[in-house]
Amino acid sequence: MGRAVGGLAMPHHRPLVWLAALLLGQALSASVMAQGYPSRVLRYVVPTPPGSGADVIGRIIAGGLATALGQQIIIDNRGGGGNNIGAEFAAKAAPDGYTLFQASLTHAVNVTLYRKLAYDLVNDFIPIIQLASSPYIVIAHPSLPVKSIADLVRLAKARPGAINYASASTGTSTYLAAELLKEQAAINLLHIPYRGGNEAMTSVMSGETSVYFSPLAITLPFLNDNRLRALAVTTTKRIAVVPQYPTVAEAGYPDYVAGNWFGIMVPAKTPRDIGVTLHEAALRALANADVARRLTDLGYVIVGDRAEEFAAHLRSEIAKLGKIIRKTGLSAE
Repeated sequence: MGRAVGGLAMPHHRPLVWLAALLLGQALSASVMAQGYPSRVLRYVVPTPPGSGADVIGRIIAGGLATALGQQIIIDNRGGGGNNIGAEFAAKAAPDGYTLFQASLTHAVNVTLYRKLAYDLVNDFIPIIQLASSPYIVIAHPSLPVKSIADLVRLAKARPGAINYASASTGTSTYLAAELLKEQAAINLLHIPYRGGNEAMTSVMSGETSVYFSPLAITLPFLNDNRLRALAVTTTKRIAVVPQYPTVAEAGYPDYVAGNWFGIMVPAKTPRDIGVTLHEAALRALANADVARRLTDLGYVIVGDRAEEFAAHLRSEIAKLGKIIRKTGLSAE
C-alpha cells in the first residue's frame, strides 16, 4: 500500500496504481478548475527577505504559475528566524490552496538543527513539487596543489587538518556540503566560517582559504578566472552549462550529492484535487520558455518531479543532513 503524506497518496512500488490515481487526479483537477479554483489572488510565501536568491527564484516561479493558473499571485516575504518564520506562517494558513510555501534545503536542515520548532515540516505540509536545484561546484585556490577531488582527498589525508575550507556560515548548505565530503572520504578539513557567500568566495579567490563548496550560480562568472580552480560539481550527473567538470561521485563517492533546492508545499489537509491542480500548473510554469531560460541562466537545474518523489527526497535530506548535524554537534534555539 502507498503511504499517505498529508493529503496526497505516496505509493512506493505501485506504478499502475499511481497512474490510475494520477488520471483520477487530473479529472478532479479539471473539476476543481470548472468550479472556479483559483477564484482569487494566491499568496506565495518566501521565507527570506526581498532580493535574496530564494526571493529571485520565487518571483520567477510565481510569474510562471500566475500565467498557468490564470490568477494573480503575490509574493509574501517573511524572512528571519533561520527561514522558520515564513514556514510557521504557511503551516498555520488555511488549507484551501491559496497559500503556497517555497521550501528549501534549509528547512530539511532545521528539522534537526533546531531543538524546538513551531511547525512540523513533514506533518504540517503536503509536498507539491521540487522546482529546481542549485548545484554547487568545489573550487580551490590555485596555490593548493590539487586539480581534482581525488587530489584533494589524498592531500587532506597526508596533511590532516592542515587544509581549510570556507563556508557562508556554520550550518549553511555550503558548510554541510563540505562536511558531507569529509564524512564520506574520511578526511579532516579545517572549517573557516564567513558572514555570507560573497565573503567566502572572496576568501578563496584571495588565498585566505583553500577550498569552498560554492553555489554554481555565484561561481559561473569566475570560472575562467585565474584566481580559482574548479575541481568538481556536486550533482549526480555532469551539468550542461559546465560539462567539462566531473562530479564528486566520479571520484569514487557515488552517494555524494550536495547543494540547495527549492520546492512548493501547501498546508496539510489541502484537498488532493487542489494539490494536483497546483502540480500541473507548476509543471507548465517550468516548461515556460522564459521561466526555464531565466532559471538556467542563474545556474539552476530544473527538476519538476512528482509529488511523491519530492516527499521521498525531503525525507532523505532530513535523514542525511540530520546525521551530519548530530555528528558535528550543531544546534540552534
